[in-house]
Amino acid sequence: MKRIILFDGICNFCSSSVQFIIKRDPKFKFQFASLQSEIGQQLLKQQQFSENMDSIVLIENDQVYTKSTAALRIAKELKGAYQFLSIFLVIPKPVRDIFYNILAKNRYRWFGKKDQCMIPKTEDKQRFLDT
Repeated sequence: MKRIILFDGICNFCSSSVQFIIKRDPKFKFQFASLQSEIGQQLLKQQQFSENMDSIVLIENDQVYTKSTAALRIAKELKGAYQFLSIFLVIPKPVRDIFYNILAKNRYRWFGKKDQCMIPKTEDKQRFLDT
């Protein structure tokens, strides 16, 4: 099953989250691309999203998930207890997204940002579509 995560490549929190996912995804279920990359922009366009998308995006078998739904569906596929976070999918998306939006709105202030997109480690490069 093909799963692609689009993330904000200049956001420290987002880049750390990608590293977190990689460590807990030994079966290589996920591939990654930054929202700012050429391939990220192409994928957004294919899915009819704005190039200014400001959310994590999970593309899974031609289905697209954003915000808290994307995050929880990703957690569901990770090894360990993180899978149990998917139980929060029963909470209506508008309620879940309130918390997601607070984090997203403040992510640069709370965690900082980089001048350029994250550069993956050599051993992880094959997981990134834009390298």
